[in-house]
Amino acid sequence: MPSLLHAVVAATALSLLSPAVRAEPAAPPAPGVAPVEDRRSDAQQRLRDWPQLHYYRAENAALPAPKKGQPRVVLFGDSITEGWGRTGSDTFFPGKGYINRGISGQTTAQMLLRFRQDVIALQPAVVVILAGTNDIAGNTGPATQAMIEDNLQSMLELARAHRITVVLASVLPVSEYPWMPGIAPAPKVRALNAALQRHAAAHHAIYLDYYTALTNRDGGLDKALAEDGVHPTAAGYARMAPLAEAAIGKALAQRR
Repeated sequence: MPSLLHAVVAATALSLLSPAVRAEPAAPPAPGVAPVEDRRSDAQQRLRDWPQLHYYRAENAALPAPKKGQPRVVLFGDSITEGWGRTGSDTFFPGKGYINRGISGQTTAQMLLRFRQDVIALQPAVVVILAGTNDIAGNTGPATQAMIEDNLQSMLELARAHRITVVLASVLPVSEYPWMPGIAPAPKVRALNAALQRHAAAHHAIYLDYYTALTNRDGGLDKALAEDGVHPTAAGYARMAPLAEAAIGKALAQRR
């Protein structure tokens, strides 16, 4: 039987999402802030499909089975993965046949929930996982390093169970999140990357070290590589691409 606390929490959540009756008119939104109705609609959509399983559902359904002798590679992540460009575009590893399954803003908890649909069901030989920075930023609420590691370790275990070789990428350097200032992420990123390297070794995965090639002395990204300090520019992706290619090549060779 639900506890009184659960009932109160549920009632509060519903009140936040339901149209409210107010004794006085609501103040107009501040410049750059979406109206309350739009924010409520966005919140309702997020609750209906929190891991965003709808995002690639149609593309996944249209994807043919992998061809014999052409091992499939899926890049799985957040906005930094999505930012490479659409699958088959000139910016997303042209001619390689890789598949992009990045979704902007996602945390490892959301990615874990869609791992079966957006990775396992596609029958890849290799998956490149790049995740964790949005957890540190707190995009879906506070997350400890242990929580991030648990989610990534679950992905590693699922991949191994389905004979998918994992390339586990380091989190990119960041010294400030524009949307979440003041949390000093640089040391958290370094600590998480050290843990990711250990998990990669323990699971016989390939560790893809973007961090060393991109970081500046503040543990962040120079503007030439990421204008907002988080999302790579074309120059940033150009520095990342050969590292990704080498790691994928190593993973494919490991399978032979």
